[in-house]
Parts: sequence; structure tokens; C-alpha cells
Amino acid sequence: MSVRSVFGRPGVKAMCAVFGGALVLAGCTTNTEGTGDEVAKVEVSEVPEIAATLPEDIRQAGKLVIGVNIPYQPNEYKDASGEIVGFDVALMNAVTAVLGVEAEYVESAFEKIIPAIQAGTYDVGMSSITDSKEREEQVDFATYFNAGIQWAQQTGKPVDPDNACGLRVAVQATTVEHTDEVPAKSDKCVAEGKAPIDIKAFDEQSAATNALVQGQVDAMSADSPVTAYAVKQSEGAIELAGPVFDSAPYGYAVQKGSPLAAALQAAVNHLIANGQYVEITENWGVQDGAITESVINGAVG
Repeated sequence: MSVRSVFGRPGVKAMCAVFGGALVLAGCTTNTEGTGDEVAKVEVSEVPEIAATLPEDIRQAGKLVIGVNIPYQPNEYKDASGEIVGFDVALMNAVTAVLGVEAEYVESAFEKIIPAIQAGTYDVGMSSITDSKEREEQVDFATYFNAGIQWAQQTGKPVDPDNACGLRVAVQATTVEHTDEVPAKSDKCVAEGKAPIDIKAFDEQSAATNALVQGQVDAMSADSPVTAYAVKQSEGAIELAGPVFDSAPYGYAVQKGSPLAAALQAAVNHLIANGQYVEITENWGVQDGAITESVINGAVG
């Protein structure tokens, strides 16, 4: 999430067109995207010695309460039946299977996930959350994936991510693209005497993508697997703008000092060692971001 609410739309009378599983009319967004039915399931068994490392209260409850923000395809979103699915979900389901507990997903605004972890409302934050030095001051992370940043543009309308001064760029609110990456590029523009980037922040990634498809913005910046998936789903309406850059780990966020981080780390490393982790990444087409080892607090830079 590196990371990311829903626009109130009462009274909207425009018809929303659907293509590639995403709504593409200005102001039209949805929390239900795609089906997820075509993705193979991976059967995972409990590993008692890893399960035994869970905090006692979680073992007794028999579940992990997990804060998640959707939609953020292909990582977390709702399928046509309303079930929360995606790469993040498939991997977390495998992790909780190793730990011998159930995964209970609770929808949340992205910016509320870490405060809710600190308050003890959620056990884990799992929403494509980039493990950063700043966030490590608030929570601990067990890393599980590597994602970079990648821009997209309307097809045939080239944009240079390193020279986007004066352009309109869509991002999801509170992601690192919104808080760090694009503002830094904008500041550089201003320092060089050029127009700042006009940053358009949307509560949901689907709305940011829709804005680009509709030509309301010139470009979009998002986590690399999300941008790649959006381009694929657009059926030619948008295309990649430049390569992946600023690669950084996603992590499961937990309370500072909690032994839960080590339990999650051990579960991920078990899945890496037995090959099921790679199988899950391949099932969702995100194997380029696969890691070879989960670590605690692996922020880069």
C-alpha cells in the first residue's frame, strides 16, 4: 500500500461503464473488482512449532484480526461475490494456516490501520504497506514482498516521471507516492523554477486509475504490481510510463515489540522454503516482487 476511503455518491445519476473489471466513468468507483475465480488455491498445513510462537491471547482466540484497505488490485479487493481476495489475502491465508489460526479481515481506511494496530483494535495491518523507517517508529514489520513505484500514462501520450512539472498526477491518498515520491518530484520542479506537479489524491486506487483512463489526469503513480495490473485491465487505454524504481519491502504491521512479528516472519520463511510462497506469487502474476527471506523491520534507505 505502499500505501492508501470511498467517495460518497448519493444522487449521482451518470451511468457507470465497466471495462476490464473496473469502473471507468469519472467519479464512479467500486469495491468489487474482478472475480478472483481463476486463481488456483494452495493447500497449506499448520506447523505446530511455528504456531507455538504466537502470543497466547491470539492462540486462545484462534484468529488474527487483520486491518485491510480495498480495493488495491491485484493485492486486495472484492470479487464478484463480495469476498475479499488478492495476492495479499492468498498469502496471509497461507500464513495463518501455518500458524493454525483463522484470518478475520476488517475493512479500514488505509490511514487508520496503523493507529488501530497501536490501539490493539487489529492484530495485523496487511494492505500493501511499505515498510519505511518512519512507519517503523510506530509499528514493527515482518516483510513479505518487494514492490517498487511505477507510473502509467494514457496510451500514446508520453510522460517522463522524472520531468512531470506542471502535469496532473493521480495517486492514492496516504500512500508513499502521495506523501513522499510525487511531492519530492514536485519540490524539485519548484527548486528549478518550474511549475509544481498538480497532485490529485484519491481515496481509492480504482478512482485514481479511472481518472487517468478518463483523461482527467496526465499520469498515475502507484506500487509497481498495482500499476501493471491496472494497465493490463485497461485493455489498451493506459500504458506504463518508465521502469520500476525505488523498490522497497511490503510488511505485515504489528504493535512495537510484539512477538507476533517473529511468528509471522517464521511462517513466511516456512512458505518460502517449501516453495508455496513462490507458487502463490506466480498464481497472482506478481512473482517479480518475490523475496527470498522475510526479515523484521527491513526498511531501506
